[in-house]
Amino acid sequence: MTFSPDKDGVFDVFLGLVRCGLGGTQGKGTQYVSWIHEVDFIRAVEWLIAKEGLEGAVNLAAPNPRPNREFMRVLRETWGIGFGLPAAEWMIEIGTWAMRTESELVLKSRRVIPGRLRESGFEFVYKDWEAAAQELVARWRSIKLKKPAN
Repeated sequence: MTFSPDKDGVFDVFLGLVRCGLGGTQGKGTQYVSWIHEVDFIRAVEWLIAKEGLEGAVNLAAPNPRPNREFMRVLRETWGIGFGLPAAEWMIEIGTWAMRTESELVLKSRRVIPGRLRESGFEFVYKDWEAAAQELVARWRSIKLKKPAN
């Protein structure tokens, strides 16, 4: 999942859950969340275009996926809220049905490691979720607090 503070994006949805007190563990909480910050996604695509001789599949994900329980805890702490109600699998099934998306996006473990990308020499700006969450929350706040021009 590519995280940016854009309206209705994945980060906006996760942060919306946190802001409403619903940002607890989702499902069992042991499933891994693979993510990438939009800055690194763009840089990685540019890197791959410019890199000669690198062929085949390359994973675009930050090098440190986190279990859902930790992932959501970091987001809550970054937002400044100490709690988040957990969501059982059946609740996620209903919520994702209402959002017209798939529950497996949240419930299925994805522990993606960008081995070939890193071996090619690519270095991440946001390799850790803590730093990425801090930057995204700060930018989300600045976007939401901007007043429309008259």
